[in-house]
Amino acid sequence: MKSVICLSFFALCATPLAAQTVSDCDWLASAWNLIEPWEKHTKTFSDGAVRLALLDTVEPGAAPLHLLVLSPPYNELGERQCKTIGVAAGIGFGGINWDALAADYDPAVGLVFEVPVSRNDPNTGTFPTSLLSFTLNQATGEIDPVLLAVDE
Repeated sequence: MKSVICLSFFALCATPLAAQTVSDCDWLASAWNLIEPWEKHTKTFSDGAVRLALLDTVEPGAAPLHLLVLSPPYNELGERQCKTIGVAAGIGFGGINWDALAADYDPAVGLVFEVPVSRNDPNTGTFPTSLLSFTLNQATGEIDPVLLAVDE
């Protein structure tokens, strides 16, 4: 309950900054992009049905980090869906604070994840930190991400 209140507080104090891209797994989700050690850069939820992992594609240099999402629903072969979350097609984040990843469950929307991220601002050459918030509906497979700028 405490984490629901905390996540709700951030949502109330944050303004939407931009939508993010959810893509089907392709070369981004290749095993060679998993950050090692694997056991420190992957987390499971919902009794192991959902797995998040941190990916580093090396390029583009200012935005190489993506999130990998393996989750229900399952296909006819029993495989989970495989998705990646980034800033745009082939473009990731400049940083992802993996240790600060927070997760909760809301029966109305499903799993709710929040993680601080930084992204390259080509106009200033800086990497402002924002909050990536996304929901995962395991019944439909829908992933709804949004990048939030926290008002200070």
